[in-house]
Amino acid sequence: MRVLNSISLLLAAAGTQVTAQSTTTATSAAPSSTVIAGGPETGKLGNATIVSNNPEGVVYKAVLPAAAWFKPSYPDGGNIQGEITAVAAPGGKGVTFTVKLSNLPKEGGPLPYHLHVAPVPSSGNCTQTLAHLDPWQRGQTPACNKALPETCEVGDLSGKHEGIPTGGDGTYENTYTEYYASTLEGLGAFFGNRSIVFHYPNSTRITCANFTKVEGGASSSVTLLPSVTVPGGNSSFTIAPTGGVVTSTTAGGGSGSSPSATGTGAPLPGAASGVRVGAAGALVFGAAVMFML
Repeated sequence: MRVLNSISLLLAAAGTQVTAQSTTTATSAAPSSTVIAGGPETGKLGNATIVSNNPEGVVYKAVLPAAAWFKPSYPDGGNIQGEITAVAAPGGKGVTFTVKLSNLPKEGGPLPYHLHVAPVPSSGNCTQTLAHLDPWQRGQTPACNKALPETCEVGDLSGKHEGIPTGGDGTYENTYTEYYASTLEGLGAFFGNRSIVFHYPNSTRITCANFTKVEGGASSSVTLLPSVTVPGGNSSFTIAPTGGVVTSTTAGGGSGSSPSATGTGAPLPGAASGVRVGAAGALVFGAAVMFML
């Protein structure tokens, strides 16, 4: 009888170990963009990290245009009026956004709004701002859980804070600190050369505007479309923004200048601490593109 009892205990213990091992394997193998059992949503590169070294005194502002991109919202002309101002929070930890709007649509809210990867072109076409700013490659689904903001897209401002109500007197004001966006050039979470887009809940883009630097130094020189120039070549290759993108800049606005990575791609290790993509990174990326040709 004792032998049988011992065998039973051994089998039970072995079964427990097998079950535990299976659970660990399933969890580690689950796609990182989905909800892991017992854990939060994460991007392919992990959760967003708090940016704590934003330069103090640098201010970015986006002013909405006079006419809406989606004309049916304002059949008699006009647009949402107002601006979005962003400045480093005290101590450089996060960014304080101030949203001041008027002449909002009479219905259809609450309106989502997001930081988008690309700037608005001269045509004003809001669809050309591409996807949400998402350097951690999370994606839009599942929906952002505002209780776990580090698991949301960096650019999903309304998801982490609140959508904009419509109706009433047509005005809206809000000030909040967003800890995962950045005013430090060179980080994947940097939005100073990007745009902000206001939507209806069905994703129809109502209006959009570019951020520009208004205090703290001259504005950066950026290209209108996310691209990178292969060192030594004459071609410019546009990189599809699956999460972040890489852009090229030219010093002094002249042609033939060496490209410099602005760090608008997916974050590298240490990026949230202010590590920038240097010349070595640009050369490695250029070599990779040349290999694909």
